[in-house]
Amino acid sequence: MAPSSNINNKREGRKVFFKVIKVSEMQAWESYDAPSLSTFCKWPFASSTMTQSNDVLTHFDAQGQAHMVDVGGKSSTRRVAVATGRIEMLPATLALIQSGTAKKGDVLGIARIAGIQGAKKTSDLIPLCHPIGLTRVAVEFEVKAAESSVVCTATAETIGQTGVEMEALTAVQVALLTIYDMCKAVDRGMTINGVTLLEKHGGKSGSFVAGK
Repeated sequence: MAPSSNINNKREGRKVFFKVIKVSEMQAWESYDAPSLSTFCKWPFASSTMTQSNDVLTHFDAQGQAHMVDVGGKSSTRRVAVATGRIEMLPATLALIQSGTAKKGDVLGIARIAGIQGAKKTSDLIPLCHPIGLTRVAVEFEVKAAESSVVCTATAETIGQTGVEMEALTAVQVALLTIYDMCKAVDRGMTINGVTLLEKHGGKSGSFVAGK
């Protein structure tokens, strides 16, 4: 077969693939049972406080092309999102963090600043996120000695036309990655787990609270 025919067949194959995905996306997403999916997709997972749900992935247009959602027609409202996650480590590593004797200094203090900076840079990291004028970012840590872990909780707020879920989630992950970076010299086996959206408030869709 001529090379040009192969190319045409490959192109046609891609077209068929996208058509199949588009036709079957409702069944595929509805059968997907991953609780964390609602963190990253605007999908109607159960919540007693949600006032509106979407049945499409809003970052794709009618032709299936990725685009930034138009929020120009939305009203500016106060929006809040809270996310959490944890990093697990060896007990000796946690002891270094608590004592402040880690080689690179105040681990949690620097991780807090990193998380705040991460929230501010979210639209640079996630390509279809809108740049947001954040009015508040708070990053808090809780040391769980019995579990040899550190739990991070981040709150992001704005007054605007789109939510701040991604900013809160990014803050958590950057903060936890900073802890890893600062402690990896003594513990490369640390694991980051359970990064999830706890709640969001504001906007047309109302409130979401995980587990409700």
